[in-house]
Amino acid sequence: MNVRLVRYVAVVVPTVEAVLAGCLAAGVRIPGAVLLGAGVLVVATLGVETWALWRLWLVARRAGDGRRATMGAVLRTVVPEKVRRLVAHELRALHSLGLWMRRRRHAVPEGALAVPYTGPQTAMMYGLVFVSLVETVMLALLIPWPAVHRTLLVLDVYGVLLVLALHAACVTRPHVVGADGSLRIRYGGLFDLRVPATTVATARVERRYPEGRLVQLHPDGVLDLVVGSQTTVTVELTRPVEFVRPLGKRGWARTVRFHADDPRAAVAALTRGRTVPSPPPGPPG
Repeated sequence: MNVRLVRYVAVVVPTVEAVLAGCLAAGVRIPGAVLLGAGVLVVATLGVETWALWRLWLVARRAGDGRRATMGAVLRTVVPEKVRRLVAHELRALHSLGLWMRRRRHAVPEGALAVPYTGPQTAMMYGLVFVSLVETVMLALLIPWPAVHRTLLVLDVYGVLLVLALHAACVTRPHVVGADGSLRIRYGGLFDLRVPATTVATARVERRYPEGRLVQLHPDGVLDLVVGSQTTVTVELTRPVEFVRPLGKRGWARTVRFHADDPRAAVAALTRGRTVPSPPPGPPG
């Protein structure tokens, strides 16, 4: 069976169901024939998807894969990569919310320098939370239909939780400068780039104000990781490094520019890590 067709059906059918559910919750009268057709469509879709998943499962099992590996292969085949990445980003953000509440940080080893970068966006994040709370209260007062009110309340509360989780991910997942001069550049759970110490040529404080999206790759190989419409540290590399965008697209960067709340401390740590002398050799055996 065409996997693309299965993916298309898996997206379109839930969308139709959501529209019909919204109409019913709002009190819109839907003809019985439409509801019957929607029910038949749902049953047919479940049958097609079950059959397709079973075929993929059999193929993987016959190839000698274990149950866990087979399940992973089936999901990777049926579920688009962008959808898998979005779900993974959301799970990492919710996990970071728990770390934030416990005042812990993710993957900052002993002896390394954690480099925060949330300064330019903190006020905006809390502003979004405030606006979402006001919207929740206003909709509760204005919407007369109980079913619609409950649905929107759940969505609004989850939206507030998700904004807090995204901010928590940025707080608990700072940039990291290793004791050896290596660099890990992150943005919450959305972006993660590791730069080995041998790849860092120079680092300097340089404040720039690029416009556009979070991750920007310029034609000359310069990668910008923008926070609050600014970057403060520029790192020149000895060779290109590969990075992965939040939705899976890959690229190569020769220079990396990112934001640090204290750029001088980050540059000093990078410079110090690259200039630490090697330990003297031991006596001959």
